[in-house]
Amino acid sequence: MGVVGLASTFLLAALVALCSAARSDAPRGVAIGFVFDPKAKCEPQCDHGGICIRNNTCYCSKGYEGETCQYANCYPKCKNGGACLRPGKCRCPPGFGGRYCHKVTCDGGCWNGGECIAVNGAAKCICPSSWSGSRCQEAICPQGCRNGGLCVAPGICSCPEGWLGGACHTAVCAQSCLNGGKCISPDKCRCRPPFSGPRCEEKKKYH
Repeated sequence: MGVVGLASTFLLAALVALCSAARSDAPRGVAIGFVFDPKAKCEPQCDHGGICIRNNTCYCSKGYEGETCQYANCYPKCKNGGACLRPGKCRCPPGFGGRYCHKVTCDGGCWNGGECIAVNGAAKCICPSSWSGSRCQEAICPQGCRNGGLCVAPGICSCPEGWLGGACHTAVCAQSCLNGGKCISPDKCRCRPPFSGPRCEEKKKYH
């Protein structure tokens, strides 16, 4: 087969490809009915397997577009600010995943029933009412945890030694306070007159 035969074969293949492209939703940079010039030159050269069909006019292979076929295209388009790296492959910004960056992903996941959603273009955990924090990892104690207590589960405080109660508000005295005295901090009693002493065991004598 001579050069003319090769050119005719290539032209026929290009026209068939164009007709096929006309039935798809892929982008097309060359109108149907173009004239193929086997002596055409393209500067810069066509990228990604594109073919120079006329001077400085490229016919792009499927999945690429642009004057020199330099841009990949993704269908459907990359969502949420993703960039098309190659046909059908998106590079997703932080917080998004999936083939077309359509899935919202929170780094580390959302704990304790939190839901990962996009808020103003960023992935964020939306927490149930009893939890807070970037991953819903912090329990909420509405009553608060006093005296150095830590909220370890919704409404539940872990109290340091010497304190008890739902909010770590009740002091513990190893030995109970006597004579109506009250335990006001670990092992410390507040006494009622006329009593005194560590346990309110001593009665003041009046002369």
